[in-house]
Amino acid sequence: MTVEEFKEFVKTGRPIDTPDAIAVLNSQNEEARRITSQLNNCYHNLEEIREILSELFGYKVPNNFRVFPPFYTDFGRNIHVGDNVFINACCQFQDQGGVWLGDGSLIGHNVVFATLNHDFNPARRQICIPRPIVVGKNVWIGSNSTILAGVTIGDNAVVAAGAVVTKDVEANTIVGGIPAKFIRHI
Repeated sequence: MTVEEFKEFVKTGRPIDTPDAIAVLNSQNEEARRITSQLNNCYHNLEEIREILSELFGYKVPNNFRVFPPFYTDFGRNIHVGDNVFINACCQFQDQGGVWLGDGSLIGHNVVFATLNHDFNPARRQICIPRPIVVGKNVWIGSNSTILAGVTIGDNAVVAAGAVVTKDVEANTIVGGIPAKFIRHI
């Protein structure tokens, strides 16, 4: 199974429990750690950061994409960024299930994107279940927030700092808290 075949496989939402899928998971984890180590362990200007992240993501990122390292991921090949996206320092992407960041999105410090879950049955607990995270256009995700698997955040929404987002967020709203709840319309 190739990385591209793996990305198609996880779109089905089926558990990652086949030897081929697990092999891709493990090999891409090694590659992601190699590339993020290169990114995070010395100074790079923004152009160099974009080049390194293009290698990590597997496509040329937009010229207006900005990231302040350190940046962490355990897969890397299923992160998709639009134009004018900004990711602040120390964010963590568990992107096997796919993370899409819409144009103009702002991601605060220490935000976690977690696209994998585990089976509730203890006998199958080691098996990962992928679900994508989709962030709309012009979304602002505050520092120290966690976005869980399967969540879609609508255009122009704001996620307050420290929120744990377990359910979809409507466009043009502010959510906050643990778990995140509606605060008001924008």
